[in-house]
Amino acid sequence: MNLHAAFPNYRPRRLRASPVLRKLVCETRLSVEQLVLPLFVRAGKKLRKEIGAMPGVFQLSPDEIVREATAAHKLGVPAILLFGIPDKKDAKASGAMAKNGIVQQTVRLLKKELPSLLVVTDVCLCEYMEHGHCGIVSGGKILNDPTLKLLAQTALSHAEAGADIVAPSDMMDGRVRAIRELLDENNFSDTPIISYAAKYASAFYGPFREAAESAPQFGDRRSYQMDAANGNEALREVALDIAEGADMVMVKPALAYLDIIHRVKKEFGLPTAAYAVSGEHAMIKAAAKNGWIDERAAMMESLLAMRRAGADILITYAAMDVAKWLKS
Repeated sequence: MNLHAAFPNYRPRRLRASPVLRKLVCETRLSVEQLVLPLFVRAGKKLRKEIGAMPGVFQLSPDEIVREATAAHKLGVPAILLFGIPDKKDAKASGAMAKNGIVQQTVRLLKKELPSLLVVTDVCLCEYMEHGHCGIVSGGKILNDPTLKLLAQTALSHAEAGADIVAPSDMMDGRVRAIRELLDENNFSDTPIISYAAKYASAFYGPFREAAESAPQFGDRRSYQMDAANGNEALREVALDIAEGADMVMVKPALAYLDIIHRVKKEFGLPTAAYAVSGEHAMIKAAAKNGWIDERAAMMESLLAMRRAGADILITYAAMDVAKWLKS
């Protein structure tokens, strides 16, 4: 950077002198239109079960999902990301693609009651598999190719129920192509795919396992989710998903992977989402509860960091709080 003059002629503090001036020269902004609220649905009525490791986040019955989504939408939040928790699990994830599955029921209800809300559905099998893995298991191994058909059928069932966007999160190779082809064959060529393209095997997912009741019953997910040490691999993963038909891409988690968000956005330029995952949310909540940090300031600063890194879309459990803070 070549400045025409150094101190005392150039004084950066001049542009920080007042709140109005700071807003005028602000480089990165948060907007409610950038927010997506994740929600967890399970069968029942008037059910609001708080998740112990995620203060302020609940497992909700479909009627309560509508209530929560309505409140968020009134605050300006344009979209939700829906996860399903079935009553029964099996070795073929049958509930994931069932016509009257918990996600499919809830999507239909949401589109009836809130037609202007964007409904994004998480496409994965782990919540529906008795073993908790994201694919078919044989001999203790997660099988990639046989899993693709199930993922594609799940995505199609979501689109048929009315989902606006499908979001495959399983990290099986080739799943975006399988989903895109089946959607196109069934006249859903206009349904976008937002791919969990760079999804890392992360310690920050711990609270989510409680929320989605999807902890693996053996081993871990390192054979299909990415190694935290790898950055170039993330670019290859994203390139593959785009080539297969992804319309938007996601980096997950967010705060520990700001460099990946930046590289992905700079390299590909597609709409890029950052997922502030359960562990990130829980850390801020826990520290704030103990009086160690200011929750509002820390949450907003972390989301600004994601925006500054290049994220266009912010998936956060704090979406409703952030919407209120932005209004105030």
